[in-house]
Amino acid sequence: MKKAATRRLLAPVAGRVLALADVQDPVFATATMGPGFAIQPTDGRVVAPVSGRVTVVAATKHAVGLVTASGLEVLVHMGIDTVELNGAPFVCHVQVGDTVQAGEVLAEMDLAALQRAQKLATVIVVVTNGQTVLDDLIVAATDQMVTAKTAVATAVLAVTPVPGAQVVTPTTAASDAKLESESESKSESESKSKSKSKPNSTSKYAHLATAIVTNVGGPGNISSVIHCITRLRFYLKDEHRAQDAVIANLDGVIDVAKAGGQYQVVIGPAVNEVYDAVMAQLGPAFADTTAGTPTATATQAAGAPTETDAPTGWLPRLRHGVSQVIGVMTAAMIPVIGILAGSGILKGILAALTGFHVLTVTSGTYMVLNAVADATFYFLPVVLGFTAAKKLGSDPIVLAIVGAILIYPSLMTAAGHATTAQITFFGVPTHLMSYAASVFPMIVAAWLGVSVERGLKRVIPLYLRSVFVPILEALILSVIVLVVIGPLITMISKGLASGILAIYNFSPALSGLVIGGLYQTMVIFGLHWGIIPIVINDIATNGHSYLNAILSITMVAQGGAVLAVFLKSKNKPLKEISLAAAISAFCGVTEPALYGVNLKYKRVFVVASIASGLGGLLTGLLHVNNYALSGSLIGFPAFITPGVGIGPNFYGYLISHYGTLLIATTLVYLFGFSDKMLPATSATTK
Repeated sequence: MKKAATRRLLAPVAGRVLALADVQDPVFATATMGPGFAIQPTDGRVVAPVSGRVTVVAATKHAVGLVTASGLEVLVHMGIDTVELNGAPFVCHVQVGDTVQAGEVLAEMDLAALQRAQKLATVIVVVTNGQTVLDDLIVAATDQMVTAKTAVATAVLAVTPVPGAQVVTPTTAASDAKLESESESKSESESKSKSKSKPNSTSKYAHLATAIVTNVGGPGNISSVIHCITRLRFYLKDEHRAQDAVIANLDGVIDVAKAGGQYQVVIGPAVNEVYDAVMAQLGPAFADTTAGTPTATATQAAGAPTETDAPTGWLPRLRHGVSQVIGVMTAAMIPVIGILAGSGILKGILAALTGFHVLTVTSGTYMVLNAVADATFYFLPVVLGFTAAKKLGSDPIVLAIVGAILIYPSLMTAAGHATTAQITFFGVPTHLMSYAASVFPMIVAAWLGVSVERGLKRVIPLYLRSVFVPILEALILSVIVLVVIGPLITMISKGLASGILAIYNFSPALSGLVIGGLYQTMVIFGLHWGIIPIVINDIATNGHSYLNAILSITMVAQGGAVLAVFLKSKNKPLKEISLAAAISAFCGVTEPALYGVNLKYKRVFVVASIASGLGGLLTGLLHVNNYALSGSLIGFPAFITPGVGIGPNFYGYLISHYGTLLIATTLVYLFGFSDKMLPATSATTK
């Protein structure tokens, strides 16, 4: 009787060995992808568990596929649901076609970054064609601590392998490598000869793609689609409409899983071909090109977290929730970042022209140009309602209408006067606020819109939905924002403003540190509105505002941060938007910097806020004063003391503002940003 050949599988990383059943992913845990093992790593250096040829490197760098001379197809998968991080925590050292020896470095993982992202770093090794080439896979070191390159499993090859698979019994590493190299050369030549007659893969999988799309609820139920190394990942508007059992039993589908707000259809090695076939039917509008960034992660807000991806503990849950909200904010803002940056620059030019008395605010030229510069900001809730809804799966038109309701002229006028800002809605006391240029309330509305629309469709008959669902959804969401969210923001912002004012009265330097460090975070959540009236009142009654000088510093810090990204990045699209956002921030408009770059790469924002706090401290120490509702670098005339001219206050402005610019740019350049933080598909685009 012919003796079965065996093959050792090495630990790809140092850590504790887990049985596949203990992996917190239902597809891997049930061996759906094939037999294998996993390791909970203590080190981020990932090596090849076998010698072979690299057949797959995921675009998101979280998985590498190998094929050995003996026909084993081995997948090394780094982390659970890490496809959503779009490659940020990973660095791959191999590419498709490379030949590697067992123990050779494949990739590196940033374990700290995975922990911050609330992702398990579990490294999984599976033999994806185990059912056809293996008799058994014996894992001998379960629940033990091992070092990388330690033999932890033995693959017992089938005596009668699949056609084309070469069974070998390795005796030494050198002979094994030689055999595999020969096999790979043969495999490559065969592949080339066969490729000429290979049918179009998209048409081959068209029937399967049609069946999948139909059974997930059709195109109307799909918000977007991405894929990883083995799975199609759908963002569905209503997961209840998907026919799980039907999809799981389709020929070509391995299984169905739900995690992270995604409906996952497990395909296996043919996932690229099936994805192409799906996109050929749906069209490019359904491709989520931002998947894996904070955008895609934030899209999970539309769905409930599962046991496998929800963080435990109130603090991790809070961080996870804030991260989701910020992710949706940045994703929703991306389509309008360009025009926001241009509008900010135009507003800066207008400020300079009026400051030097080239134009007056009553001239027709100024009014037209100001309308062009200001319209994007004034109507931002409308635009944001549309873009946020598309990301979260709610109705874009309805959410745009909700945005329009929030800035409806009569409501805006009433919000601008203390006597009319307090109203009642069916007896409920409500405080109106200005929603022009606001972001956070619309994100909340778009997130709630998913559930509100779903609930209305359950209770309203089909023949009445086209009329009543949109208007009732708009009514419900508008009332929630106006009656609950708006007053809550007003209450919190007033409390923060009182606290900040108390700190300022106690110590200008301390208030500069606190306000400088926190103000742009307050802007993100719309909590800065409580401070603006204080600034206006100071200038109106005293002719100056120390507080506005500190707020001006925060604009320079965000601009300096994004300028550092421009200087350091080699990614051409990122450099373009970074430069425009920096100029806009120096003109007093930070939205393009915040939502286009700094929040998207969170460390940039954190470092910028630290620099902003230091700049605020410097401003307070120098007692820099501001004499007009203007600021940042373009607003330098506002720091010239009336009746005195250029003097100590202006010199204090130059020291504090350009000092902050230098601090922010330097810190972010050195510690806040690297092109490694970019998605794998765009990190080296030039």
